[in-house]
Amino acid sequence: MTPSAPAEPEVLFTRNGQVGHITLNRPRSINALTHGMVNAIQKVLDEWADDPTLGTVLLTGSGERGLCAGGDILSLYRDATTGDGSAAAEFFRDEYHLNASIANYSKPFVAIMDGLVLGGGIGLSAHGSHRVVTEHSKLGMPETGIGFVPDVGGTWLLSHAPGELGTFLALTAGTARAGDAIALGLADSYIASDQIPALLAGLATTDADPAIAALTQAPPASTLQAQQSWIDQAFSGESVPAIIDHVRALSTAEANAAAEALSTKSPTALAVTLASLRSARQLPNLEAALEQEYRVSVHAHRAPDFAEGVRAQIVDKDRQPHWSPPTLDGVTPAQVDSYFAPLEPGEPQFTLSDRVTGTSAF
Repeated sequence: MTPSAPAEPEVLFTRNGQVGHITLNRPRSINALTHGMVNAIQKVLDEWADDPTLGTVLLTGSGERGLCAGGDILSLYRDATTGDGSAAAEFFRDEYHLNASIANYSKPFVAIMDGLVLGGGIGLSAHGSHRVVTEHSKLGMPETGIGFVPDVGGTWLLSHAPGELGTFLALTAGTARAGDAIALGLADSYIASDQIPALLAGLATTDADPAIAALTQAPPASTLQAQQSWIDQAFSGESVPAIIDHVRALSTAEANAAAEALSTKSPTALAVTLASLRSARQLPNLEAALEQEYRVSVHAHRAPDFAEGVRAQIVDKDRQPHWSPPTLDGVTPAQVDSYFAPLEPGEPQFTLSDRVTGTSAF
């Protein structure tokens, strides 16, 4: 029997000149993020922070489909259906710590957001100091479609997007192309995808700012920004039913498409997502938003809509989720509030503000 080839590492770490290069390496799953990948990246970032020979960190994804399709949803699903939820809580804890580490990193962190960048992929890239999109980029937070809520700092990013564009993207679980991503504040620079090799080579010998500037082009126009007037009007409501009423009253093609998208999402996830965004807008910083997201995510992972949403979209793929409750009028304010409640003392806890400054709080 021919021995099987050793498994490829899920993350590759290489050095090229002054660049430390992180390559997500699960191309068959569009580099979906596992707990092991989170821990490996965190360990190397901690080491590279103290390396005087390293000037820039670079993040890319293997394959041609995208940087990262998000967290490893199937692992979270198995923990929700056959585990006790502790594995998911520990994953969220370490993932959100990594998100904050990237946002506060002491060296330029360049993320090439080529192709699909969803959920956890946003957390790895959109908190970086230099965020590059291409003509292939499709960014999004699709959580409401699987009965979950935007996390990985997504509520902070989207709640601080211009007007209500972030609210629109979060609730509809839509995607943003390159021009939209820059308009939303999820990315900074646009280059053609065939210039990525030149950028990687330039970063090896040149600081991030001039290396990226040498290849930057004017981004495509933002289709979302062109629609901001009606989106701001419709999505400024303080409840999801109010937003849907405003959207339907407009009766335009774009508004009708948004109403249809909203009708397929988990009612509970929609209500909790809106509450999360409105709260995050008032929080002082990303770290506070991540701490809030941790509580919400742990509660959402335990709720029935997450397992049902993943079943319908990814496991059975029947695209027919049975939400509980099935309609928005069944979601009570008390149910929404319960997602923000502190966890029990014996459960995994998460306090990030001290960790960011170098003092472990867990």
